[in-house]
Amino acid sequence: MNIAILASGNGTNFEAIAKAVKKGRVKANIKLVLTDKEKAFVRKRAARLKIRDIFVDPRKFDSRLEFDKELVKFLKKEKIDLIVLAGFMRILSSEFVKAFKNKILNIHPALLPAFKGDTAIQMAYNHGSKVTGVTVHFVDEKVDNGPIVLQESINIQKGLTLPELEEKIHRVEHKLYPLAIKLYAEKKLKIRGRHVEII
Repeated sequence: MNIAILASGNGTNFEAIAKAVKKGRVKANIKLVLTDKEKAFVRKRAARLKIRDIFVDPRKFDSRLEFDKELVKFLKKEKIDLIVLAGFMRILSSEFVKAFKNKILNIHPALLPAFKGDTAIQMAYNHGSKVTGVTVHFVDEKVDNGPIVLQESINIQKGLTLPELEEKIHRVEHKLYPLAIKLYAEKKLKIRGRHVEII
């Protein structure tokens, strides 16, 4: 199974997945890392792990749709079986999602459907939530909305700082994302409407 990881930033989730693949815990091939940011640190991680790294500059395209069309064409040519979003800070067009229906996974640092968006950890913390967590889900045409694969909760204890909560969430992400990819690779996920069965 060929995986493409799409990332825009630091790349800690990418590295956690790459290490799980390298250790044989996930039976898959990370064919490439694709980023929309030339200076994204994920590119250095990819170089260190000897994984092919592709930068596609969105500024060279007239629209988001044109950019997405180019990505779809490229990823299909590369025979990608699963797309893994790991901090890819772009909302995918419906054309992209349709081209890889039920073949795109995303990770979100909250228990969806609560606290959607890119400031989820801070929102849960500021809201005074007692519990937050991590969600791995399939991507559909809406933001942070697709069928949920795995979730794990984290208690927000009294006195916990925001950086401490962020650290806890990242630790859970680095465990949960490789597990979700492993289940997908082993064909153990069945989508039935909004529900994902693990068989």
